[in-house]
Amino acid sequence: LQGRAVRRFTAFREPGPQTIDAGGKQGRAFTAERTAQNVNVFDAAAGHVRDLTKAGKRVVLASWSGGASERLASVLGDHGISGIRACESWADVTSLPAAAVARVVLPLERGFETDELAVISEQDILGDRLARPRRRRKSADIIVEAGSLSPGDLVIHADHGLGRFIGLKTLPVQDAPHDCIELEYAGAAKLYLPVENIELLSRYGAESETAQLDKLGGVAWQARKAKAKKRLRDMADQLIKIAAERMARKADPIEPASGIFDEFCAAFPYAETDDQLNAVEDVFGDLARGRPMDRLICGDVGFGKTEVALRAAFVVAMSGRQVAVVAPTTLLARQHYKTFSERFRNWPVKVRQLSRLVGAKEAKATRDELADGKVEIVVGTHALLAKTVKFSDLGLLIVDEEQHFGVKHKERLKELRTDVHVLTLTATPIPRTLQLALTGIRDLSIIATPPVDRLAVRTYVAPFDPVSVREALLREKYRGGQAFFVVPRITDLDETATFLRESVPEVSFVAAHGQMAASQLEDIMTAFYEGRYDVLLSTTIVESGIDIPTANTLIVHRADRFGLSQLYQLRGRVGRSKTRAYAYLTTPMRQKITDGADKRLKVMQSLDSLGAGFTLASHDLDLRGGGNLLGEEQSGHIKDVGVELYQSMLEEAVASLRGGGDAEDEGEWSPQINAGAAVLIPDHYVPDLDVRLQLYRRLSSLDTKTEREAFAAELIDRFGPLPGEVETLMRVVAVKSLCKHAGVEKVDAGPKGAVIHFRGDKFVDPPALIEHISKNPALFKVRPDHKLVLRAEWDAPEDRLRAIERAMAPLADIAARAKQAQAGTA
Repeated sequence: LQGRAVRRFTAFREPGPQTIDAGGKQGRAFTAERTAQNVNVFDAAAGHVRDLTKAGKRVVLASWSGGASERLASVLGDHGISGIRACESWADVTSLPAAAVARVVLPLERGFETDELAVISEQDILGDRLARPRRRRKSADIIVEAGSLSPGDLVIHADHGLGRFIGLKTLPVQDAPHDCIELEYAGAAKLYLPVENIELLSRYGAESETAQLDKLGGVAWQARKAKAKKRLRDMADQLIKIAAERMARKADPIEPASGIFDEFCAAFPYAETDDQLNAVEDVFGDLARGRPMDRLICGDVGFGKTEVALRAAFVVAMSGRQVAVVAPTTLLARQHYKTFSERFRNWPVKVRQLSRLVGAKEAKATRDELADGKVEIVVGTHALLAKTVKFSDLGLLIVDEEQHFGVKHKERLKELRTDVHVLTLTATPIPRTLQLALTGIRDLSIIATPPVDRLAVRTYVAPFDPVSVREALLREKYRGGQAFFVVPRITDLDETATFLRESVPEVSFVAAHGQMAASQLEDIMTAFYEGRYDVLLSTTIVESGIDIPTANTLIVHRADRFGLSQLYQLRGRVGRSKTRAYAYLTTPMRQKITDGADKRLKVMQSLDSLGAGFTLASHDLDLRGGGNLLGEEQSGHIKDVGVELYQSMLEEAVASLRGGGDAEDEGEWSPQINAGAAVLIPDHYVPDLDVRLQLYRRLSSLDTKTEREAFAAELIDRFGPLPGEVETLMRVVAVKSLCKHAGVEKVDAGPKGAVIHFRGDKFVDPPALIEHISKNPALFKVRPDHKLVLRAEWDAPEDRLRAIERAMAPLADIAARAKQAQAGTA
């Protein structure tokens, strides 16, 4: 501010922007309070507001959104600042009496003070915007998001096993309405799970007619879980060793030279998305770390994975080391070669190609130059993985669509991986790769942000209809575009060509398949690239990476014969520009398709949004299982406990062993809070049931006060002011979080006090607990059965929850300090 506080108050509803010279100094930031232990930043902020009003100053709380403003006022109200007024214009602020407190929607990074006015921004208090969405760079929750629960779905309860989700039901609990999830078990037994404990629930995965519901109170589930846990513990141990071996290897750190790197990036003709920049940052962090990178870039088709690879290749090539780009098909290798050649045209970097499209003489010259170090970047198919290819100094291996390589090629990739940086690009990772990434054994970056103006592809699944196909092809031709017509087998090409000649004579087409001579295939693809044909009739050779912006209609013949990932990749060949694209997945007329094919096609039709590749991969994990994660069949264990819980247990075992501790199931229990309060999101506030379930799920995962307040601010912005029931729900979740940290399994509160049940009837630090109780003898009492009694009299359930929250906070702090001390000793 340089001594003068000048702010442009454009957020207010004035006729035009006005600059107000308030003449003041920078306000107080609560950095020390945010970082200090046992200090509540909101207490500090409330105390500061009181000091300012005592000095006769008007106080203005500036927030970034209406929801954040209302929430900040609510929180400060809980800390003794009442009567906060909402202002909508600067005139409203200046008309306030002295010592008044107001709130406004005003996007300020920092607050300021003058002789009569003090403006406190929410970032002064929180260090970040309250309503800013949390960006999760990497998240195993992607499987959770893969499909919301529908009535009849199979689910796993961490304590009771396999059941069936019936729906959401509101039950009276201690005379107050409480939303519960209704589950059905064997023998038509019912279980009602409070919504604040929804994290105990996970999807089972693929629907199975043979699945047997567990019996409530039976021992079969616990036995199955214990067996899977033991096997996972052993597997986690092996995974840790694999990761440790990789971490132990050394690689020369590589860092970009800022000037020339910025010049290279400037040649990218599009605006980078946030996710793209995050992925680039991740890759450069890996390259500079001094050990071999093994990162998976998972991004939807056309979302910019290749640009991340280009920038990584530039940095490595300019450092004097070689880069190999391996693609599964000749067409994709050809396209990558073209892209890399164009981007590196004006740089002292030699780019060569090695695939069957290259003549024998040129291929030999490329191999010789690679061995001599005269080629910096080579792009090719699995021909690059041959034993005859020798590198002078390979620094980076870029693998595109790894799932298309066979076992022998993957083994060769593993050999190359030992001491070089590896970057794997994929839109739909195979289940095994996805699992390795989600468990943290392979690093993962997700590019989920679509490019600007990108439209989702309209997808239709229907029996083959000659009239509809003809209309689709003609519509594309007459709007100046091109189309792909894909068949599953080479033998289908002749029949389809006859159909096109007879039914759609207006379009010109050309056929292509993988068994053609290299030169012939090259000529056909070049002609289609140049727009000389309206339709490309082909097999799945166009599946990966082909980028023709003018092609925006796709027809897949016998779509039931394709895999889920194949269909998704094929659909990605269209819709790569600003034009709306259409995909027609056809099935045989008057012929029943298999149940598996039907499920795949239904999934494809449901995944019609941009950036659905990762969601599709998790559906694939559901349908096919995790596969051979370590060379041994694991699907039996996945079937025992369900895909989500299996994933969670594996992550937990890996994390526990990495920390040197016991794989204790800290994530498999959830505190119960019984306070006679209404706990629900009313249907008049959020009418959609699926949205309510998603909100409950998100809320159950929020661990800090700032996260919960940001969530509340988002609710206010989306649905309006919070009803009393939602305010109570927020407080129940806050108490539950404190209980989890303190090791408290259950809290029963009534008009005369509360009984606190510790998990396993023991506290993590009994001496510290006894000392705390001795300092507050009127408040606490320990019963002979090791339960802790909180003595108080309160009538309103909200008062009970507020008092329990205050009582639990020091217990959570004591437990946290004890765990830190134990970790330090270990």
